[in-house]
Amino acid sequence: MSSWNTEQLVADDKRYVWHPFTAMGEWCAPDHEPIVLVEGKGAIVRDSRGREYIDGNSSIWTNIHGHNHPRINAAIREQLERVAHTSFLGTTNPPAIELAREIVSLFPPEKFGRVFYSDDGSTAIEAALRIVSQYWKKKDARRQTFVAFRDGYHGDTAGAASLGAAQMFGGGLKGWAAPMIQIGNVDDLESLAEPDKIAAVVIEPIVQGAAGMKIWPSGTLKAVREWCDRTGALLIADEVMTGFGRTGKMFACEHEVTQPDIYIFAKGLSGGYLPLALTLISLDIFEPFDRTEAVEGLFYGHSYSGNALGCAAALASLEIFKIEKTLDSLDEKAEEIRAGLEDLEKGVGIRQVGLIGAIDLPSSAHAKAVCADARTKGVMTRPIRETVVFMPPLCIEPTQIKTALAVLRQSIEHVFT
Repeated sequence: MSSWNTEQLVADDKRYVWHPFTAMGEWCAPDHEPIVLVEGKGAIVRDSRGREYIDGNSSIWTNIHGHNHPRINAAIREQLERVAHTSFLGTTNPPAIELAREIVSLFPPEKFGRVFYSDDGSTAIEAALRIVSQYWKKKDARRQTFVAFRDGYHGDTAGAASLGAAQMFGGGLKGWAAPMIQIGNVDDLESLAEPDKIAAVVIEPIVQGAAGMKIWPSGTLKAVREWCDRTGALLIADEVMTGFGRTGKMFACEHEVTQPDIYIFAKGLSGGYLPLALTLISLDIFEPFDRTEAVEGLFYGHSYSGNALGCAAALASLEIFKIEKTLDSLDEKAEEIRAGLEDLEKGVGIRQVGLIGAIDLPSSAHAKAVCADARTKGVMTRPIRETVVFMPPLCIEPTQIKTALAVLRQSIEHVFT
C-alpha cells in the first residue's frame, strides 16, 4: 500500500479545490477531515489512512462492475498504447465505431440507428434538446416546447437544468433555459393547452434519482409513450442513472416494454471509469439529417466526443455483462437489499427497485448524520436531502449487502438514540 501524506492532501484540498454541491465553509472547517480515496477493488474503496469502505453509492451512481476490474483496466491500457484521444470532428476511431454498433445492436434494429457522443449525462441531454429542436425545424413544425416532470433531474448545464435541476436545487439564471413546461404526473399531459406545440417529453423511466429514488406508479412510462404517439410529440428517456442493470434489467424502459425515441446514457456506460455519454437516436429522427440535400450538420459538439479511452472502457463493460452474466445475478442481490431494508428500524420509509434502495428519514439533518456515522463503520454513501441512498456496484456480494444494510440500521439507531 502506498504511503500518503493525508494532512498535506487535506490542507491542499481545502486551500485549492471547490467541490460540487458542497457547503465549502463546512467542508473547510478546521475540525472536518475529508476522506481522501486512493484505491478500490470490487465494491470496496480505501482511503489514504488505509480504512476500507463498502461503496454504497457506486461512486455517485457510476460504477457498475466494481473498481479495478481487470478486463476494463486491460482495455484502457491497450487503447492507451495506441492513442488516447483524437478529434471526432472530421475523423473517427475504431472504439467509437465499435461501441456505437454494439449499443445499437442492443435495441430493435427497425427503431434505432445512430449514436451521438458527449461527455456526461447533462451534455447528452443538451445534445438531445438540440437534436429535437433542429429536427422539428427541418420538418417545418412549430413544436418548440419541452415537457418535464416535477422532481425530475436531468443535469446541471443550462438547458438540462431548466428541465428540473434549477427548480429542485435553486440557482436558476434568468434566460438560461429551454422552453419548458413542468408537470406533476401523467394526467397533467391531458390538460396541456396546445399539445401540437410540444417537441418532446423527457422522463427518468421507472425511478427519479435526485428526487430521492422516487419510484413511478406502474404503467407511467407506457402512458407517456401512448400520449406522445397520440399527439405526435417525441419521448426522451433519461437512463443516465437507471441504465446498465441498476433496476434489475439492462435498461429501465424494459420494465414496461416501452421504447422512447431518444435514449440518454452516461454514468455506468463506461463501467464508471471515464466521462462518457451518448444520445441514442431513432432512425426517424435521424432521417432529415441524412438526406442528400441536407447541407447542415447538428449544431452541437464537444472536444472529447467519441474519446477512444472512454469508448474502449465501455466496450469492455458490455463484454463483462456477457461473459460474467451480470444480469443473472441481480435478482438474488435485489432480494437481499429488499430484505435488508425491511429489517430497518420501524418508522423509516423504504423504497427499492433492483439494486437501488432508499431510506426516508424525518429530516435532511438525520440523513446526513446517518451517512456520517455509517462511514465510521465502513459504509460510504450520501443522502439526497432526507433520503439515504444505497446503490452499490452490481458486482457487490450478497454478504456485503447484508453487512452494509446492517451498518445503516446501526447508524439509524445510533442517530435516533
